[in-house]
Amino acid sequence: MRMSSQKTSSVRRVPQRQRGHERVAALLEAAAGCFVEKGYGATTMTEIAARAGAAIGSLYQFFPTKEALARALLEQYAQSVYAELGKLAEQSAQWDTEELAARLSLFLVAFRRRHPAFVILVEAAPTPAADAMAIRRRVRAELQALLAHRAPRRSSEDLYAAAVVVQQLMKAAVAIQAEPGMPGRHAALGQLQHAMQLYLHDVFGE
Repeated sequence: MRMSSQKTSSVRRVPQRQRGHERVAALLEAAAGCFVEKGYGATTMTEIAARAGAAIGSLYQFFPTKEALARALLEQYAQSVYAELGKLAEQSAQWDTEELAARLSLFLVAFRRRHPAFVILVEAAPTPAADAMAIRRRVRAELQALLAHRAPRRSSEDLYAAAVVVQQLMKAAVAIQAEPGMPGRHAALGQLQHAMQLYLHDVFGE
């Protein structure tokens, strides 16, 4: 799958100074806003540059194609997901299973609400399948590490399978939250959280 672009060069300039890093951050923020408002396909590089208050030539220096820009933004979101999961894992030692289940159940829902462009890039834009798979696998690995702290006697195979199940429950919460006009949405999310609690109790041998 390919993201269309006005440019064909794939060589991206890496910022060396603080000013360059700030400019790249502004360009990425502008791209995120445009993608949310207009969608990936309808957004142009000219619009992104204008929104960031940058010259189009400056945009192309750092991001020669719209695909390069989108992939950089997706990588930024992915690193944020990993960092937040790592922080959650550190804090989880202080929580009982009910609290952990509640946090995990709504983790992706909350993240997607804070970063709506993440949804566009993963679902609406033609993100390379390898990129999306790499993110899913890394999230799964973070979940497996989290579970291992609470269930150190479980085998790595069991913990991997548990991470897959937890990940799917997290994605189910996203689907429930995203369905327009769903009656009983709050009750459904509550039942999913209860299912997560029961499952984690089993994984932890409680």
